[in-house]
Amino acid sequence: MPKIIVMADLHIVPETELSHSLDTTARTQAAIAFINKNHADADLLVIAGDLADHGDAASYRRFKELLPEIELPYVVTLGNHDNRPNYLAEFGDVADPETGKLDRAIVIDGCGVIILDSSEPGVSSGRLSAAQLDWLSKRLAEYAAMPVVVVLHHNICPLHNQNDKIILEQRDAFVEVLQEHRDIRTVVSGHVHMTASGTYRGIPFSTFAGNHYSIEPTLESLSGPLPAPVLRREGPGQIAVVIVDQDSAVVLKENFLDRHLVLAQELFPGKRREPEQKLEQARQTPILA
Repeated sequence: MPKIIVMADLHIVPETELSHSLDTTARTQAAIAFINKNHADADLLVIAGDLADHGDAASYRRFKELLPEIELPYVVTLGNHDNRPNYLAEFGDVADPETGKLDRAIVIDGCGVIILDSSEPGVSSGRLSAAQLDWLSKRLAEYAAMPVVVVLHHNICPLHNQNDKIILEQRDAFVEVLQEHRDIRTVVSGHVHMTASGTYRGIPFSTFAGNHYSIEPTLESLSGPLPAPVLRREGPGQIAVVIVDQDSAVVLKENFLDRHLVLAQELFPGKRREPEQKLEQARQTPILA
């Protein structure tokens, strides 16, 4: 049964640039080196979206330059920061002909591995088209006799924090298709820059922090009407390791970088929520007698 490594949230930027003070190319190289050293026996590496911070051609060229460093077989899909036309212009027509997106289905040692492209231009939340859901249903029917692992960029379950605004929009329709299969072992996602696990309508899921900054989650129920800004930390830089055997699937979260310094809020302009902005505006408005 397979061992699958998942990377996500690379957020590559053009040379000489940083992303929120982070050298994302160096972080990606560190992740690749960690995988090559510690997981040379893995069957597949899935790079699960947000490859480029702004979806620009220069960043995709820089990402392409890193790929020869990978010593495992790998597949790539996209996230909300990506731009599919720009990616395809650099990498060629690698979209699935049935869906027009970077969807893949692979059988590894008796296990089906399905990788979905949940990106939609200009949209932070994830989207799966009707064609993708139909494609997924067909693949699951083909894999009816084997366990299945699914990987996509966007998370499928609300996490009760601010990230719920950018969740996969078609999560219920998606899960209804997954429920057609008797043995969905896990759904692995990046996107939220934090670790979480659980079930959604009976389907097990797991998220991991990924290669970029890490979110310090604040539950909506604890944050009140005017929550403090969400803390973002320099690390950990994290991959997911999915190990499947006859009876189980385990998703391990391994850190390739361990720094946890809090990043300055000034590095995230425009990230504050609207009530906070209105409160600050009110404080700055003179009181007229």
